[in-house]
Parts: sequence; C-alpha cells; structure tokens
Amino acid sequence: MHFSAFLNSFARLLVLCTLMLGSAIALAAKPLIVGHTSDYEPLNFVRDGKLVGIEIDNAREIGKILDRPVKAVIMPFEDLLKALDSGDIDVVMAGVSVTPERQQRVTFVEPFMTVGQMAIILADKAGRFAQPRAIYQEGIRIGVEPFTTGERYVQDTLNGAKVSHFPTSEAAFAALRSNQIDMYIHDAPTSWLLAVGTANSDLLSLFRYLSSEDLAWAVRKDNTRLAAELNMAIQVLKDNGRLRAIQNRWIPIQVNVR
Repeated sequence: MHFSAFLNSFARLLVLCTLMLGSAIALAAKPLIVGHTSDYEPLNFVRDGKLVGIEIDNAREIGKILDRPVKAVIMPFEDLLKALDSGDIDVVMAGVSVTPERQQRVTFVEPFMTVGQMAIILADKAGRFAQPRAIYQEGIRIGVEPFTTGERYVQDTLNGAKVSHFPTSEAAFAALRSNQIDMYIHDAPTSWLLAVGTANSDLLSLFRYLSSEDLAWAVRKDNTRLAAELNMAIQVLKDNGRLRAIQNRWIPIQVNVR
C-alpha cells in the first residue's frame, strides 16, 4: 500500500472512530425519561409546587449512577404503561406493583420495596372492624383507586363488597368522613403516613397486610439493555445503603405486621 493510500485509510478510520465516540457520548448524555404520578404519597407527590417522594429520589440516584440526566414526566397512573409502550418514556418509577398481568407487558427491574394492601377506616368505627373477618361482611362499602392492585384485591377476594372508585386517597378519605364508604383499601405506604401525620387523625389503619406485593420499576420488554443497567444501579443503591436511607427519609415510621 502506498503511503498516501495508507494516510487516506487512516483518516477514514479516524473519522469513523470519532463518529462512534461522539455517538457513545451522545447516548450517555441522553436524558433518562422517567414516568411518575403526582398523587401517591410518599412515592410520588407534589409539595410546595415541587414533585417529591421516594421514587423521585430513586430516579435522581439512578441518574448519578448511570451518568445520565433525568427528565421527569408526570401523568395519571393509568397512562404510564401506555406511554412506556409508545416510547414516550423510558422507565416507569411510580410505586408500580409487580403482577402477572403486568409482567406479560413490561420487564420489571429487581424490586426496591415490598408492601401490601391495608384497610383504612374512621377511628370511631374501630370496634366494628377489630376482627380480621370483619372485612368479609356482606355488603361492606369499600373504596379503591382505579387500575391499582387494591382494586384487583377487592375484585378477587371480597365478592360481597359494594365497591366505589376514587381517583386519589384524599377523595377516599372524604368519602369515609361523609359515610359514603366503610373502608378504603390502598397500598401500605398510605397507611404508614397516617402513623406519622396529624392531618388525618380521625382516620385509622387496621395495620394488617391483606396481600404482599413487590414494587419495582418497569421498562419496555425489548429494552433489555436499560433493564440490565437499572438492575446494576439498584444493587449499588442497596449495597451503599442509599435505597434504605431514601425510604427512611420519607417513611420515618414503618409498621411491621406479622
């Protein structure tokens, strides 16, 4: 090969390497688009006009580990998996329970928390619901949030219940106070908040797990690379104690039910 031909080949190789390096840098700098809700305290909620909570802190830590900026997108819970399917978001971080139906649709990362459904009642009705079997009373009026595992639990387990749907926990709490429902069934973090706050002192959680559910982040089925990166990142957070520290920050008291 003539020296000039060698130089031309080397120049083409250098340009190719430069383009490949630029593509790699661009990929690393590409924002990780994270889907959140804004009404699931303490996982995702708005305080003083700012989105905060366990999953927001989780996303921030994941961005640091992956060396990628994080862009939060807020939408109703029922729209999150649709946005994931369409590619509008990269990952759902919204306290999503792992269920067989959802596993058919998405790839879940290793769970970051295990919770369960719990029942919340008016404190002055504690006597009526003191026994675990009381929840199975025929005609009991139960409130749930649509498209949640709480709704699924009631549908599958409490066939004799009269079910009402509420878009938020606050709406369900109001229904309890106005005697529209006897009980509100939701994830354990909602009950834990009652133990640390005074705003809802007239309400009481029965603090008995009705189910056991893993919460995990979800990515598209075909996004195996991101799933592997997130699994690596969550292991780092578990090993360095940050995952537990984040949960302790937002849930300073957790009631262990045996």
